[in-house]
Amino acid sequence: MTSWLSIPSGSHFSLANIPFGIISTSAVPTHRPAIAIGTHVLDLAAFAHGGGFARLTAFPHDQLGVFAETTLNAFAALGRPTHRLVRQYLRDVFLTETPYPEALKDNPTLQQTALLPLSGVRTHLPLSIGDYTDFFAGRNHAFNVGTLFRGPANALNPNYNHLPVGYHGRASSVVVSGTPLHRPHGQVLPAPGATTPVFRPAARLDIELEIGAFISRGNHLGRPIPVDEAEEYIFGYVLMNDWSARDIQQWEYIPLGPFNAKNFGTTISAWVVLADALDPFRTQGLPNDVELQSYLRENRKDNVIAIHLEVDIQTAKGNKSTITRTSSKNLLWSWPQMIAHHTISGCNLRTGDLLGSGTVSGTMEGTHGSLLEQTQGGKVAIEIGGETRKFLEDGDTVVIRGWSGDNRDELVGFGECVGQILAATT
Repeated sequence: MTSWLSIPSGSHFSLANIPFGIISTSAVPTHRPAIAIGTHVLDLAAFAHGGGFARLTAFPHDQLGVFAETTLNAFAALGRPTHRLVRQYLRDVFLTETPYPEALKDNPTLQQTALLPLSGVRTHLPLSIGDYTDFFAGRNHAFNVGTLFRGPANALNPNYNHLPVGYHGRASSVVVSGTPLHRPHGQVLPAPGATTPVFRPAARLDIELEIGAFISRGNHLGRPIPVDEAEEYIFGYVLMNDWSARDIQQWEYIPLGPFNAKNFGTTISAWVVLADALDPFRTQGLPNDVELQSYLRENRKDNVIAIHLEVDIQTAKGNKSTITRTSSKNLLWSWPQMIAHHTISGCNLRTGDLLGSGTVSGTMEGTHGSLLEQTQGGKVAIEIGGETRKFLEDGDTVVIRGWSGDNRDELVGFGECVGQILAATT
């Protein structure tokens, strides 16, 4: 595929992608939907207002108002067949030999109002998030962390291979890429062997490299979503950094799991890559030799998505290093299995709900998705351009990148998921 719009080779936002997000500009501060394409965005509110969707006759024109909303929730709720229809149309609009030249290619007035430089827009949370659930589907991460605390023989708890372990997180502190976060305060044990906590800023601040999935439409209370139908409930995917205060977590997590160690912030990338855009990159995940309960058994083997993942840390002094290169193929549980398990109790998911995969890690050095693993629990420092780190320091910026595909002209990527740690508030 080629476009009449110049799209740089290596762009995450190729014609094969067409991700959706929420933007604003200094000229028009109202939040509204857009797609990313190369080094530009298409303002969908301006595009719709200017008649850009006139040739999309299969789309109910009384629903064009979804492109004037301040979040993507209304568009997401229309369901995957509609997402597929709109994405295909918008891709066709940008083709060199577009069947709809009057929609944008030969419409300089609409280009001026709707086609904007990506560098000139501000991005926002793409959806209003009502609930956030974080899973633990990265088996290598689960094994590595379990080994640190319980030894390899008892690294995985007995339930791990039988069900997608998860916990309910805090939706209100999910932030869009580029939002800085303050180091949290909390109760921590001051030294190994101590039994009485002290109250102070977290000293063992960590990252968690994850994928996030947004729910497009929900299920009714008491009606579980079957695993082989769960794909239709997924709107799209984002990159995620589930920041973790390990010293706070160590003291608080027994018996009910993470709380303040996680709720101070979770960063997601700004652009939602639609589920259909990632379908060509399906592959087989990690093997599971356990006989699963029937509600978790899938008919398809290519149940995970192959996404290349990288993590950089840049220090306040400007030193920078790529500390992680791994793949989302390192997940034991698929998104349909996570959704099926989440709802098997009758729990009702809703449009805009966010699910996290859990930390994605490989098995080799340089493939781990957390500093806890890379530093062996804080015992071994890593190098960041001449500086050393065991955990994050104030001023450190973490950048996560992710993309599918190897053809540099047809990458399906997320852009970046960026967050900086600021000093704790006084």
